[in-house]
Amino acid sequence: MTGAELTDKPADAMHREGSVLRVLHLHSGNLYGGVETLMVTLARLRHLCPGMEPHFSLCYEGRLSRELLAEGVPVHWLGGVRISRPWTGWQARRRLRELLHREHFAVVVCHMPWPLVIFGKTARRAGCKVIFWAHSAHSGQNRLERMARKTAPDLAIANSGFVAESVVANLYPNVQAPVMHYPVALADAPEAAQWRVAARQELGVDDQTAVIIQVSRYEAWKGHLLHLRALAQLRGVPGWVCWMAGGPQNAADQQHFDEVQQTANKLGIADRVRFLGQRSDVAKLLAGADIFCQPNQGPEPFGIVFIEALWAGRPVVTTAMGGALEILNDSCGFLVEPDDPASLAASLRRLMESPELRRRLGQAGPARARQLCDPASQMGVLHELLRTTLGVKKR
Repeated sequence: MTGAELTDKPADAMHREGSVLRVLHLHSGNLYGGVETLMVTLARLRHLCPGMEPHFSLCYEGRLSRELLAEGVPVHWLGGVRISRPWTGWQARRRLRELLHREHFAVVVCHMPWPLVIFGKTARRAGCKVIFWAHSAHSGQNRLERMARKTAPDLAIANSGFVAESVVANLYPNVQAPVMHYPVALADAPEAAQWRVAARQELGVDDQTAVIIQVSRYEAWKGHLLHLRALAQLRGVPGWVCWMAGGPQNAADQQHFDEVQQTANKLGIADRVRFLGQRSDVAKLLAGADIFCQPNQGPEPFGIVFIEALWAGRPVVTTAMGGALEILNDSCGFLVEPDDPASLAASLRRLMESPELRRRLGQAGPARARQLCDPASQMGVLHELLRTTLGVKKR
């Protein structure tokens, strides 16, 4: 399924003439989180960088494919692949070869190790530059990462300095790994006041109640249990509720989700914690909330949702590890010690009890978000990284 027009020009000739850079993004497509949010953003904001023409190639249909198609970008299907079933990989690589011969892409971007393992060599044999976009820290120890080391990319893009260090140290010591923070759709929302009223009305919250929100996948390292342990220390503090947005996407997520709900009951705070399920209106929920808290128990590679919370003018509370250290400072939130519910509870209590502190920290958020993830500038950075990899001089 594709809306792409065919061309007879080879990719290298197109770039000698300074034509549009045609980029193919490869991903599995079966889950939805930060990586998938980025890919939809690249599609939605493509008008900010007319020099790039993004295409997307997926193995599985789902929320990602639906959102990409809704944005009107070409989506190419390769078919489901399982490493344990080699013939599925052979079939998908054959489809990719046909696609690359037909469409003449200059650059293939593999999001995460899996597509690099499955498709990296095929893309290179077709004459394409291969880019590895690293969205997570890599130890180089698991089977997929060991397989990925056999296909060194022409460039590795890292979403944070924390991730870049792991890529160079553990995967590709001889490959450049520049840091490029994600472009995030930082659009002004004049209707935010109406969103706030509507979200609070929907969820039965009055104006005096302090709302803490967490928006994340149900993975144990996202810190749901630490969050609940801190909130349990604040049972006696009146006037707060917690919204937890997100839903399980696989069996492991479901197991953790069940544990989180059971823990809220055991800690005696189930009446103050609202599980909202999977939501597509995160901006409206952030407008309705007062504090964003995601106390990771493992390092966040970057954290798009932190940027979204800052842009919404919400103070952010998280643990001092990973990419969060590159996003937050004391002007816009609190970084607390990992696995320390007492410290987390103290920071949350300060914000719950002081609307003025929430206002001051929240006011600094949008400028910090734009400094890191302004969409126009970051799309330009991506374009220049790809052009440099192709050996095209800056005009």
